Amino acid sequence: MEGKVLARIAAIVFVAIAITATVIEMTREDDPVPTSTAPSLQPPADPLRATLRWCQQLGEAAGSDADCLAAWAENRDRFLGRTPAPATPAPNGGQ
Repeated sequence: MEGKVLARIAAIVFVAIAITATVIEMTREDDPVPTSTAPSLQPPADPLRATLRWCQQLGEAAGSDADCLAAWAENRDRFLGRTPAPATPAPNGGQ
């Protein structure tokens, strides 16, 4: 019998705490979200990104497109942190 009484008291305490938390949450005033006064800065347009999007739309044909191959090489170099290789000089034998 004593176990039933303790269980009932525990249940009443739990319900009282739940009701109190609900009342506090309902009466609490919501703070408005502070608006940022700083202007939102957008990164400058990246021509490489636009080229990569275009190559993506080309699909399988992009594999043989010279512009796409160059864009992928530049993107790979950026990702790996490499500096682009210097252009190969023309052979001197053709003078």
